[in-house]
Amino acid sequence: MDPYVLLGGGLTTARAAEALRTGGYDGDLVVVTAEPHHPYERPPLSKDYLRGESERDVVFPLNEAWYTEHDVTIQANETVVGLDAAGHTLTLSDGGTLAFAKVLLAPGSTPRALGLPGADLAGVHYLRTIDDSDRISSTLLEASLEGVGRLVVIGDGWIGLEVAASARSLGLDVTVVGRGSRPLGRVLGPEMSDFYADVHTEHEVHLLRNASVTRIQGADGRVTGVDLADGRHVGADVVVIGVGATPNVGLAEVAGLDLRPAAQGGGVVVDGTLATSHPDVFAGGDVASIPSPHYGRPLRVEHWATAQRTGAHAGRAMLGAPDQYDKLPYFYSDQYDVGMEYTGWVDVEAGYDDVVVSGDISSREFVAFWRVDGQVVAGMAVNVWEQMERVEELIRSRRKVPREELEGFTG
Repeated sequence: MDPYVLLGGGLTTARAAEALRTGGYDGDLVVVTAEPHHPYERPPLSKDYLRGESERDVVFPLNEAWYTEHDVTIQANETVVGLDAAGHTLTLSDGGTLAFAKVLLAPGSTPRALGLPGADLAGVHYLRTIDDSDRISSTLLEASLEGVGRLVVIGDGWIGLEVAASARSLGLDVTVVGRGSRPLGRVLGPEMSDFYADVHTEHEVHLLRNASVTRIQGADGRVTGVDLADGRHVGADVVVIGVGATPNVGLAEVAGLDLRPAAQGGGVVVDGTLATSHPDVFAGGDVASIPSPHYGRPLRVEHWATAQRTGAHAGRAMLGAPDQYDKLPYFYSDQYDVGMEYTGWVDVEAGYDDVVVSGDISSREFVAFWRVDGQVVAGMAVNVWEQMERVEELIRSRRKVPREELEGFTG
């Protein structure tokens, strides 16, 4: 029998491999990854690992010995360039082929490139892989030790702000260039994005709003700063670009699998078992556009919990489990002394009724709730722990929750 193949080097494939072996699959199991490492998870890459506070093993959910002990073959440094779903065959970049009985597509995302003049200068980085994190960490630590550490982060989303927080913790002078009026504005809306803006401002991060970079300047092949569209110049010894990511759906597209339109979040169309339009091809992690029974629409979520959950779910589904995926989106972020957990989903651009806060924003201990038509659709706990189950209960209840009840949530 041909092997089950897990395509990708992230947390999704690690959890799928684990679920397959735990679920009793004893056939050949192959992980194919374009990177030189066995599967790893990404959250530490912008946090403790980036700051040099954790050893490399912190990023690996399963150590290398686990794969050996469970007879899982790792084909590293291997790029898949073709997928023949009907013929159950993968084509590799060296011209070889790999037959499969079932395959999981979990190729993740690629950082969105800016294509700016000067983007190829030394000291300009994107953060996606463990090797990216190693390079940025080395550069930040060196700049910090030399006392000339000026970092410009292009992009004010989660990755950009987490890198900014890590760099400030190392003592660098940090500027964040954001195209919108608020950092995280498109994700959290004005109320909670203003909270994060205040957190970074208090830590002396320079937040440039409604700004865009037109050129990255350099001397002797190394970055020296960035030019903005309004004529300003910001000096920099290091530049990190974090302006979003694009799901790697090229393989699925070439294979003729159904894809979700960009207006619905993009990605590979899957059903509740995470099977694609071909029953022997599954998708998980960043690329999977999954129908949400609660929100009544497909969601594609690029976060750690999605990789964790969809990997395990896909592994069980590849063994025939009929369970339908019904998880609410969840993610977390650690910046300075601010730890946050978030569950649910809200379309900020479409609008919402209000954000109701329980607790004290000024003390940085609170839970915030987004309401639409009086119903809680998402909740975020800041430095208040073990509340996500209660928040999820409110979301799943679909009832109209009075403001007074939410304000007393942490009482």
